[in-house]
Amino acid sequence: MSRIVVLVGSMRKGGNTDLLAQAFAQGAGKNNTVEIVSVADYKVNPCIGCNSCFAREGNQCFQKDDMAEIYEKLRIADMVVIASPVYFYGISAELKAIIDRLHTPMRNEFQIKKLALLLVGAATLPELFDAIKLQYQLVINFFHLEDAGMVLVRGVKDIGDIKETKALEEAYNLGTSIE
Repeated sequence: MSRIVVLVGSMRKGGNTDLLAQAFAQGAGKNNTVEIVSVADYKVNPCIGCNSCFAREGNQCFQKDDMAEIYEKLRIADMVVIASPVYFYGISAELKAIIDRLHTPMRNEFQIKKLALLLVGAATLPELFDAIKLQYQLVINFFHLEDAGMVLVRGVKDIGDIKETKALEEAYNLGTSIE
């Protein structure tokens, strides 16, 4: 049984990204402990690149925001799932802020072994997800993580559009495949 943290990068509760993450969590929850961490529920400031966390006790960031809570969730996770809407060929700014704040030696204490990716975009361009997939692969390579899989959904714009696709079933099935 793995402990899975799903980082949801949408500010829109009940939106397509949220529904996709919930479908994954429902499938993964059959054999694992799953926690959804939605950016809509946390206030996280962007990293300012000061590197003070490298010298501070416990590698704590000087910024006093909700990232401290997210660090604790990630510290005990075996797997992380990145779920985001795609805005101008990238993940949401709120999710990017969380990811950038992992530029801390504290991440060396994490036991994360697997990473998965769930993306939702309104456009239908074949290359819609290429930039994000490249960044995802670079993270996997750098941290020697296992790629647990991806669900990439194009042509989904308005709330609920994702229900008209097979993506929720794909996300659920990806979740059930996690051991």
